[in-house]
Amino acid sequence: MSATATSTAYAFTPDERRRGMFYLCLAVGAVGFTIAVQMGLNANFFKDDLGFTARDLGILEAVRESCGIWALLLLALLAGVCEPVVGAIMLVVFSVGIGGYWRAGGFGTILWVSMIWSQGLHVWMPLPHSMAMALAEPGKTGHRLGQVGAAGSLGFGLGLVVAYVLDWQGVAMRPMYLVAAAVGILGALACLRIPRDISTDKPRFVFRRQYWRYYLLCFLEGWRKQIFICFAAYLLVEKFRVELGIMLLLRIIVRGLGTITSPRVGKLIDRVGERPILFIYYSFLTVFFLGYAMVDDLYVLSALFIVDNAFFVFGMAINTYVNKLVRPEERTATLSMGVAMNHLAAVSMPLVGGFLWMTLGYEWAFVTGAVAGVFSLVAVSFLPKLQELPQAVGSDPV
Repeated sequence: MSATATSTAYAFTPDERRRGMFYLCLAVGAVGFTIAVQMGLNANFFKDDLGFTARDLGILEAVRESCGIWALLLLALLAGVCEPVVGAIMLVVFSVGIGGYWRAGGFGTILWVSMIWSQGLHVWMPLPHSMAMALAEPGKTGHRLGQVGAAGSLGFGLGLVVAYVLDWQGVAMRPMYLVAAAVGILGALACLRIPRDISTDKPRFVFRRQYWRYYLLCFLEGWRKQIFICFAAYLLVEKFRVELGIMLLLRIIVRGLGTITSPRVGKLIDRVGERPILFIYYSFLTVFFLGYAMVDDLYVLSALFIVDNAFFVFGMAINTYVNKLVRPEERTATLSMGVAMNHLAAVSMPLVGGFLWMTLGYEWAFVTGAVAGVFSLVAVSFLPKLQELPQAVGSDPV
């Protein structure tokens, strides 16, 4: 690809960039709000309302996460549709599924509505990163991704605060899912205000051997992340009987930290590169997983839960890394392939973790997360240094 083609791929005016980022952040914030209510309630909802076991949770998560693989096919079928419109449609699907929790009464119903909202969410997942990178000025990709991450954290935190207030006022968990769904619909409307010419004539699939480091990191990230998402909060509820209000407060603290740190981490990635950031990220996460397995104190585990969650913002370095490799017209397809790689692990690890929890003890579920952290550190050692990476978005793959 020529330098001219690269530089004119997305010729947005400053006003268009500002407007696009504003509405993108609104949409991401709305999704953060909705998923915050879902994640904030689920451990208590599944345990206290529905009586799910760790094995039930593992099966549910494995089936739900399979939607991340199907998302690759759906994005390929929608390759000619502009990304804001795709995003709006998927957020409606996402919101309908979340609202379905209001009436779900058993494992089968929960499974179906979870697959509906999960499919919408997983098709949506690569779109905010792709749109933010398209709207970013040269040299400010990390900063713009950080702003989007901060918007998500702010929305997530607001969702948790609303859920906490509703719980404090005695509102049952099920109606809270309807509130979350309504906010998700507002996010879909915000998508329609983003410039429509971000994405046209995209390839349906992109799988390049030059991107193998990115694919490997996505696979390992799905392995590690799903062990945390599936079992960390459940550990606090199952073993220590932590109530819903306390769980929501822990998540509120996490998202406050994320809102503050996300833009700063993005700027740091722009300055020092992805390799040192990811090395720090996975080093600490490996220690955190060993902590879940070895520590038996509620207060220490609660602090660990907060810090572990807050470290998720460092994961944006995976996307800034691949952005330096891909052509602009291949960005969304490449990111969606990364989502699929992520979910190859995310489908299996809840089943493995649930089996280990029920047969050998909860400690072994978290040991598998530590193993993923070690493998991730090895993978990071293969990344090029900052000066070895192409700095212009859209340069030819290396």
